[in-house]
Formats: sequence, C-alpha cells, structure tokens
Amino acid sequence: FQHYYITNNLRMKVVVVLLVALAVTYCKTPLPMEKKVYIRREHSLIKPYSSMSMDTPMWDYSGSTIVSNNEIRLTPDHQSKSGRVWNTIALMSRNWEILMEFKVHGSGRTLYGDGFALWYVNERQLMSGDVFGAKNGFNGLAIFFDTYSNHNGEHSHGHPYISAVVHNGTQKYDHDNDGTHNELAGCQSSFRGQKHDTFASIKYINNVLTVHTDVRGKNKWTKCFEEKNVILPVGYHLGLSASTGDLADSHDVKMLKLYEVDLLPGQTFNVEEALKLVPSAEGEPDRPHVHPKKKEKGSSSVLWTILYIFIGLVVILSIVGISIVVWQKKNEDRRRKRFF
Repeated sequence: FQHYYITNNLRMKVVVVLLVALAVTYCKTPLPMEKKVYIRREHSLIKPYSSMSMDTPMWDYSGSTIVSNNEIRLTPDHQSKSGRVWNTIALMSRNWEILMEFKVHGSGRTLYGDGFALWYVNERQLMSGDVFGAKNGFNGLAIFFDTYSNHNGEHSHGHPYISAVVHNGTQKYDHDNDGTHNELAGCQSSFRGQKHDTFASIKYINNVLTVHTDVRGKNKWTKCFEEKNVILPVGYHLGLSASTGDLADSHDVKMLKLYEVDLLPGQTFNVEEALKLVPSAEGEPDRPHVHPKKKEKGSSSVLWTILYIFIGLVVILSIVGISIVVWQKKNEDRRRKRFF
C-alpha cells in the first residue's frame, strides 16, 4: 500500500509539473531583456473583468465602451461610436514595456474603420475627440492602429497601419489625411480581421521607442520600428481609445500588461528632472501638409466636355424623333380601322 501511495504521489507531481509547463508555454511573455522586468498591476488590464459594472480599479471608462468578462470593447461594430479607457494613476517608471492583446474585427470585408490608439499623455481625455475618439492637440506619445486609408497624396501608405506620433501640445494631428506629415515612424500590419490572437509590444527604454507585433498566429515577434532619442517625461497617463465614423468595426482590448524595466548600466534617473521633460523626438520632422493636387482644366478637357454635350443632345433628339414617328404611326393605324 505504501508503494502504491508513493507511486500515485509521484504521478500527481509529474502531472502538476506538466500542466505548469504547458501554461507557461502558452502564456505570452514580454520580449527577452537583459534586465529584470516587473509587472505593474496598477497600470495593467488583466482579465477576467467585471461585466456587472464599469467599476474597474484604477481605470475610468467613457463613451461606447462595454466591459465583459474577457474583453473591453471600445466600440461595437456600429457607425459613429467612440470609447475610451484611462488609467487613473500616473506612470512614474523610467523604462517600461507594454504587452497588449487586442482584436479588431467587423462585418465589413473591404470597407471598415477607423481604428484605435494607445496613449501616454499628460492628461486623461474622457470626452470624445476627433483623433480615434480622443482630443487633438495632445501632449505625449500616441501609437495609432489605423485601419482606414484616407490617402494624402505623396504621403499615402497601405492599411492597416501602425504609427507613432510624439507631440508637445502645440501640434495638431491630421486624422483625415492619416497624419503622415508628422508621424515619427510606422509600418503596415495585417492585424485586422484575424481569427487568431493578435499582440503588440511597445517598449520605451533609455529614450528608445520600439514597437513589435505578433499578428500572424506564429507566436513570433516582428519589429515594426525602432526610434532613438525619443524624450518622454514620467508622470503621464496611459489610455486607450477607438472610434468609428461612416464605416465601423469592433475594437476589443483583451489584455494590457505594463512591465517596469530596470535601469540600464550608466543610466541615471532623477524624478524631479524627468517630470519636467518636454515630449520630443529626433525622428522625421513635421512635414508641411500636402493637399491633393487639383486637375487643371485645359483645352482638351473643354473639347471633351463639348463633345459629351453634343452626343447627349443627339441621343435626346433621336429619342424624341423616334417617339414622334411611333405616335404618328399609331394614329394612322387607328384612322384606317375607323374607315373600314
């Protein structure tokens, strides 16, 4: 009996170890780093959520946001919706990484929009605005997950598109023209409409901003961009927002985890000085807005216009003439019948 008990006990331990290993294997982790990372739960959104109320500790909701057990839906797949969720506690970490699981999907196959944004800005924006559901003229960092192409002449690019913008409160984001004249960096990414899980990693370490994605269902990170000399102060707030217009999509946040990263060798951190920093980036500078060029009317276009008018008149006159002939023919037939 004792031998049977020991054997059973060993089997149970083996099963437990295998289950733990399996859970670790399927658990999404941050990108490998040389320094230690610590999850900051006060800045994270971890399911299960409370579907009974909108009261989630340390986060505020507004607009069309709907909370269920497994996701936070910023907008449903309906037109003219916008939703937001904002962290109530200011982030004081010098180095950090955000690991986010999300899903953008809807009934539209060729036309859909508009997208969502991840924010790290100086003030929470619970009221609706024209930049993916939040206010324009922001101060801080925005990562845009844009699904609708507005095309701005020579600055047009494919969609879906992920881009980063750093503003200090004096610039305006031109959402109607994709904001390409003042973006820091970006890349195309097929994150919309996937049946598998989609992830994004946003790292800010020692003034270097790096974005990776895992949207192909292969559990493999792909670098979107990396930009050096990005200056961001501490004490700003994290947020998420999304919007729909004439087109629509569901914008769901499954999970958001913020990890604090240790200081790198030689890196210093003075809280008072970090609070006073002004957001800036030494990437691509603001470019002048380029309006689509209007086609000038030349002599050839005038001639084509005259030709179209002439052809239209000929068609109309032909229809009128045929109608008159048919009418006269019918009247003549009626008279002959009466005579006989």
